[in-house]
Amino acid sequence: MNTLMTLHNQVFERVERLDGLLPLLARFLFAAILLPYFWASAATKLGDGLFGFLFPASGAYAQIFPKAFEAANYNTDNLGVFHWLVVVAGTWAELLLPLLIVLGLATRLAALGMIGFIAVQSLTDLYGHGGIAHEGTLGAWFDRAPDALILDQRALWTFLLVLLIIKGAGLLSVDRALFRLGPWTPANA
Repeated sequence: MNTLMTLHNQVFERVERLDGLLPLLARFLFAAILLPYFWASAATKLGDGLFGFLFPASGAYAQIFPKAFEAANYNTDNLGVFHWLVVVAGTWAELLLPLLIVLGLATRLAALGMIGFIAVQSLTDLYGHGGIAHEGTLGAWFDRAPDALILDQRALWTFLLVLLIIKGAGLLSVDRALFRLGPWTPANA
């Protein structure tokens, strides 16, 4: 039994040395699973032409402010500067924050921003689009169904991002390259 415990400890001490791979794997999974999702969503919000990132499509207002857009008779001219600012900021966040995470640039701040984005997205899905009224959209933890859109799915997304906040970008990241060149050296850039 003692030999088995020693073998166990030796094997997992080596595994623990691979700690820098964990955030790299998290960023890879984010790129493989969530980057296409967020970029496709952002693409639906961009307006026409070169300055579409400043003049969102009307569908962007329907996605982000569904009830206010309906009250404005689906006319963006009837909405204020606040609505425009939130839609533009949300669209930019949906494009830029995932890119920063994949590159490993300002990863901790980008991951924190994405958690805020996901929280707002989830509340909009539940209350703005009426998902709270539909059975299964919110879901429940500790049940047999692991595919609820909000509690199950977004908890896993958030965990992936929390890992990046705690561990940093890991190996092969812009953060790591910058921190190696600068006068400061955080433990897990």
